[in-house]
Amino acid sequence: MRHNRSINHLGRKSGHRKAMLANMACSLIMHKRIETTVAKAKALRMYVEPLITKCKDDSTHSRRTVFSYLKQKEAVSELFRVVAPKIGDRPGGYTRIVKTGFREGDAADMAIIELVDFNEAALAATEKAAKKPATRRSRKAAPKAEKAAPAAEAPAAEAPAAEAEAPAAE
Repeated sequence: MRHNRSINHLGRKSGHRKAMLANMACSLIMHKRIETTVAKAKALRMYVEPLITKCKDDSTHSRRTVFSYLKQKEAVSELFRVVAPKIGDRPGGYTRIVKTGFREGDAADMAIIELVDFNEAALAATEKAAKKPATRRSRKAAPKAEKAAPAAEAPAAEAPAAEAEAPAAE
């Protein structure tokens, strides 16, 4: 039984697993999106989200703590300079896992893991949805009302003209 065994060992010894997750986390931070298996993506999410939370506080201690996990100076500087300002107000949930199907060859379940605030297509879609105003009236009722209003004004406009012509006829 696997009681109280919370992490996925991914079929690797601890040293191999830690090195693999560190390399995958560096690739995710540098490229903002990577493709991997679903199991590795879920393990990577558990590994990288606490590191992103630590980078909100830009201090020497937090930099050294994150560097002890990632072991790449470029990835740490990218995390603190580029990623941290964008996710500063987000209270967690920094990554998104999107399943992409099965890999040819071994039929492994594949997924794309990406940083949420760096997906340009999703950001554009949310901005477009936010710009569209919400209306509570029916769209079909509006054109009828507009057509009815000019029709009501037309007889009123013709009535003074008819009165003006009537005295001239007498």
